[in-house]
Amino acid sequence: MNDNTVKCPSCNEVFKVDDSVYNTIVKQVRDQQFHEELNTRLDIVNNEKNSAIKLKESELKNIFQSQLSQKQREIDILKEKSKADLVEEVSKKDSQIRNLQSKLDNADTLKELALTNAIKDIEKERDQLKNELNNKEIEKELLEKSLQADFKNKLENKDIAIQLKEDEIDRLKDFKQKQSTKMLGESLEQHCEVEFNKLRATAFQNAYFEKDNDASGGTKGDYIFRESDSNNNEVVSIMFEMKTENDITFTKKKNEDFFQKLDKDRLQKSCEYAVLVSTLEANNEFYNTGIVDVSYRHKKMYVIRPQFFIPMITLLRNAGLKSLEYKQQLNIIKNQNIDISDFEDKIIQFRDGFNKNYLNAASQFETAMVEIDKSISHLNKIKEALRLTSTHLNRANNKAEDLTIKKLTYGNPTMKEKFKNSK
Repeated sequence: MNDNTVKCPSCNEVFKVDDSVYNTIVKQVRDQQFHEELNTRLDIVNNEKNSAIKLKESELKNIFQSQLSQKQREIDILKEKSKADLVEEVSKKDSQIRNLQSKLDNADTLKELALTNAIKDIEKERDQLKNELNNKEIEKELLEKSLQADFKNKLENKDIAIQLKEDEIDRLKDFKQKQSTKMLGESLEQHCEVEFNKLRATAFQNAYFEKDNDASGGTKGDYIFRESDSNNNEVVSIMFEMKTENDITFTKKKNEDFFQKLDKDRLQKSCEYAVLVSTLEANNEFYNTGIVDVSYRHKKMYVIRPQFFIPMITLLRNAGLKSLEYKQQLNIIKNQNIDISDFEDKIIQFRDGFNKNYLNAASQFETAMVEIDKSISHLNKIKEALRLTSTHLNRANNKAEDLTIKKLTYGNPTMKEKFKNSK
């Protein structure tokens, strides 16, 4: 049997195959042998694995059993030790219970002793409080006697003080009776002048505050206050009148009795404000409020108590400064308005002049246009005349060019003979 024959293992019949079929059959046979050998090896490996597992299980069981036995022995030892410790602990607890019972018995004794001592302390404190109470009663009695004596002395002193006050009042009344109304007024004026001079050098450096000595208008006020800024613009001006009177004067004056004269003095001396510094009507709550505006009676007039003299000046001065600032701003605006008005006037003048010149120019333009139209018409006529002249000249030229000796001598034997002789 050569390489290309195959023998059947069952019937022993020999088959002849080609190379490809033979190689296929050989491969199949080899694959089958490989699988059979692989399966055999896998079975061997599985058997070895199972044996190793069983052996390992046995070893682990032995190890676990040994460890379990060891733990059980340790547990037994701990149990024995715990029993001994428990007995010892119980013994200690019994001892502690006995000690506590002993202390409790002793505590009852101590409690009774402490209670006895506390009672003694309370009784001692009670006796001490009784003694203090008795002392307080004695002190109270002494204090009452002292207060009664002190009160009696104060009553006697009060009577003396009342007598002294009455004597002082009588002295003041006598002093006021001796003063004239003019002297009282001068005292108020001096008070105001002193108060102003205290601040003149610091707060009123540019101010004038002097008595009004000009009676040319028939009357005069007491003082005039004026203040100007660095540019000599008046900030504020005030006419002051100072009025007071004796408290026991029978003919009592009222503040409004001086309003008309004060307003007249203000106008005559060209002052902006009028201020009455007055102690009149001392019990009048209307005037006791401080600064009272009576401009409902007379324009820019105020009534004040003497203590408001400087505050009144300051108030009006500050208002004047603010008013001056507004006036300056208003002047600037007015000047601007004047400049705008001048500018508008110039624009109006220019517009009027321009309109006049425009109308004149327009009139001249219309005249020029009429003249131009006339000139154009005249030139058109000249143009037409020149055109006609040109036409006539062309005709004449054509006639001249068409003129020949033959035509000239036609029908004229004399001229024809002369031309022949000239040749």
